[in-house]
Order: sequence, then C-alpha cells, then structure tokens
Amino acid sequence: METKDILQKVRKIEIKTRRLSDHIFSGEYHTSFKGKGMSFAEVRQYQYGDDIRAIDWNVTARYSEPYVKVFEEERELTLMLMVDVSGSQDFGSTNDFKRDIVTEIAATLAFSATTNNDKIGLILFSDQIELFIPPKKGKSHILRIIRELINFQPKSNQTNIGQAFEYLSKVMKKKAIVFVLSDFMTKDYDRILRIAAKRHDVTGIKVYDKREQDLNNVGYVLMQDAETNEAQYVNTGDANVRKAYREHYQELEDYFTTTFTRSGAGVIKTATNDSYVKKLLAYFKAR
Repeated sequence: METKDILQKVRKIEIKTRRLSDHIFSGEYHTSFKGKGMSFAEVRQYQYGDDIRAIDWNVTARYSEPYVKVFEEERELTLMLMVDVSGSQDFGSTNDFKRDIVTEIAATLAFSATTNNDKIGLILFSDQIELFIPPKKGKSHILRIIRELINFQPKSNQTNIGQAFEYLSKVMKKKAIVFVLSDFMTKDYDRILRIAAKRHDVTGIKVYDKREQDLNNVGYVLMQDAETNEAQYVNTGDANVRKAYREHYQELEDYFTTTFTRSGAGVIKTATNDSYVKKLLAYFKAR
C-alpha cells in the first residue's frame, strides 16, 4: 500500500472510531475498568447528603463549620492490545475482512483509553511475536498503532496464542487491561491464559466470518489453508465431510469460550457483518 493510501485509510479509521469512542465508549470504558484506588483531592464545605464519615474534623474545628474530604479515582491504567496477524485474518465473505474489523475495534478501544488518559500498547502476533509497541500516551502514538494494524506484513501466517500470552507476562509486570483480538482458530493456550488472567484484566474478542462455520454443498472445491498454505480438493457434497468440518469449528469455538470463562477472563464474539458497537456496549454494561 502506498504511503498516501495508508494515511488516507488511517484518517478514515480515526474519524470513525474517534467518534465512537468520544460519544459512546469512553464513559462505558471508564466505568468498566477502574483505577488503582482513590486519592485525596481537596476539602469542601459539607453539603446535605454527604457521608459524615468523610468529614475532616481538623478543618471543621478550624473554621467552626463542617468540611468533608473529596477523593478522586487514580486512573493511570494501561491498555494492551494483543492482535492476531496470522493468515486466517485475511478472510471475509462480506465487504470487510476479519483484519479490517479487528483494526476498527482496536482503534476504538485505543481512543477510548486515551480519552481516559490511559497508556496504550500493542502486541502483534502470529506463531511468533511480530511487533511490540510499549505502552504510551498521546494521539500520535495511537495513530502509529493504527498504521501498524493496517499495513503490517507478518513474517509468519501461523498462530500461537499461548506464546503471545507468555510474551505478555514478560513485558507487563504490572496489572493491565488486555484485549486479545483473534479468530481463535487454535488451541493449547489454557494454562498460560489462566496465569495471565490472574495478573491482568483479560478479554478475548473473537472476530469471525459466518461463512467459516459451515461448508456449503457446492461439490468439489479446491481449498487452501491460509496459515499453512496447504491446498487440497474437498468434496463439499459429502454430508460426512460437512459434518466433520462443522464439528471441528464448534470444537474450537467451545474451547475459546470455556477456556476464557474458566480463567475469569471476558468473552466477546462478533461476526464481520455484526455490529461490533452493540457487542462492545453490551459487554461494558454487563461488567
């Protein structure tokens, strides 16, 4: 993609997702993810309805009228976006590939975090760590993250979610808000997810295409695995083949849901033709 095209696409995504985060998500995000605690901000005169336990007796005695302590939330949170950039993300049967929806969701979360003055970091992974951008604040930092999401070319097409969580544990020693965006078409990450979820506030966002769930009966079709590049003819007219395909997909789906839920992590699922806005809002409101 030419530099001009990249900048135009970054600007388009910024306008769309910034509007969503400013008007819809920033308040929900703030409410869903609390800060580290409360810190003293100031004292003010007592007002009817104030908690008497907040009265500052020293100031009250000095001015001969009641004053209360006012506290404010200590934010300074860190949002880590872990984004799957393996080959299976470049699939879509509608106007958008899975990668496009993942980019929009990640940008929306990033702008929501920056509106709340939180730091944002990025981990792009396949079956290796493709890119790590340390957490930082600022609009230019967010725009860099969006550019990478749009134009990054991974070295590998395969997926290893467990390795990505291991890397997260190495680089993030303090608690962070972690969103993992992937189609989760893989297994064997339950152990390391449990470890990560004990330290961090983890949410898995599964972005999928509804055409991936079932094989249509269209006879023999040459199919290629987007991650291994292996190709073979498949007889989609065979009911047993379609059943086996569906069962395999459902097995991975159930593994994702069960593994994240048992570890105490959150779960969001959205198809490429769903409204991810509604899915995110429902998740934030439910927390």
